[in-house]
Amino acid sequence: MSDIVEQLKKVRQLQSRAATAKMELHDLAEDLPVNWPKIKTIAQKTFDAFAELDAAKKELVALEEAR
Repeated sequence: MSDIVEQLKKVRQLQSRAATAKMELHDLAEDLPVNWPKIKTIAQKTFDAFAELDAAKKELVALEEAR
């Protein structure tokens, strides 16, 4: 497979992971003040997922432009 196809597959996987993390953070926020000590952990997990997704999207764009 080409690098672009592999990177696109990676982006899709990361999008799914980021969406799951976002929903977990959303659910936590709705249930506050229950489980409030988990805020930093879940927020960091969500931040990391979106940072990795952003980097993968930028790499995909770079691969597409290098074509």
